[in-house]
Amino acid sequence: MMSGEDDPRRGKPVATLRPGHVSLFRPGQRLPGDTVTLDQRTGREVFMTPVSFAPLNSAKVWESITELTPDIDRLAGNGLFLDAEQHAVARTFDMLRTRLLQGMAKHGWTRLAVTSPTHGCGKSFVAANLSLSLARLPSCRTVLLDLELRAPHLAGLFGQQDAAPISDFLSGDQPLEATFRRIGRNLALGLNGEPVALAAETLQDPEFAKALEALRDLLQPDLVVIDTPPALASDDVIALAGQIDAVLLVTDGTRTSPAEITECERLFDGRIPLLGVVLNRAQDMTPGRHRNRRR
Repeated sequence: MMSGEDDPRRGKPVATLRPGHVSLFRPGQRLPGDTVTLDQRTGREVFMTPVSFAPLNSAKVWESITELTPDIDRLAGNGLFLDAEQHAVARTFDMLRTRLLQGMAKHGWTRLAVTSPTHGCGKSFVAANLSLSLARLPSCRTVLLDLELRAPHLAGLFGQQDAAPISDFLSGDQPLEATFRRIGRNLALGLNGEPVALAAETLQDPEFAKALEALRDLLQPDLVVIDTPPALASDDVIALAGQIDAVLLVTDGTRTSPAEITECERLFDGRIPLLGVVLNRAQDMTPGRHRNRRR
């Protein structure tokens, strides 16, 4: 957007650009109005050697993101575990992590959506613990992005009640550094502190695609884990087709029906590759061990 502010030196209006997805670390570009040099004999334009800019240093961008000091006990109370030794669930997610990394690497994929057939299946719990597990690999840069725009849940799981609205970044009103937070050196959190009414429309806006491109260019993540709405509750997940590489379906062993899983598979078919299905709160029928457990 431009505003007609006057340049006191020339008395002419100058353009004022909104910050958008431009980071302080994004390399510059030549302006289209640069001086043209003509060959005096032929009258043709002489193309000068392009201006070279230093390559983007993504490590500096990661360092610019405000680092959180997580409350380990509070996270554990919400079912999130930073250390694999804290709980057997964490080691289960480490196994899931390895399988997913192998499957994603086989196809060269980097963007994984985590969804469920309906609400209450634990998809945010799975997305968060999977991201924490990935972050335990020092060489793996991971981004956890909350695109459950209608009813964001990740900020509460991480105990961040003052999380910024993710829509500010998705619409280009704020740069990445103003919205994202970081745990450790290699886990970036794109949390959301405010519901978005026009969720599907936001996900189909051209600015959204630009936001994902900026995220990729600036952070150069190895994997982006995206918490999305339930697949059967709205068209939000289908609106992401073309912007994500694969989907992980989280089901609830106490409430998800086979018909709902089949409907999700039909919905994804030809649109988004289904990488796998996670059974959460599976009923252990071993004698003497009748209890619900998360997987």
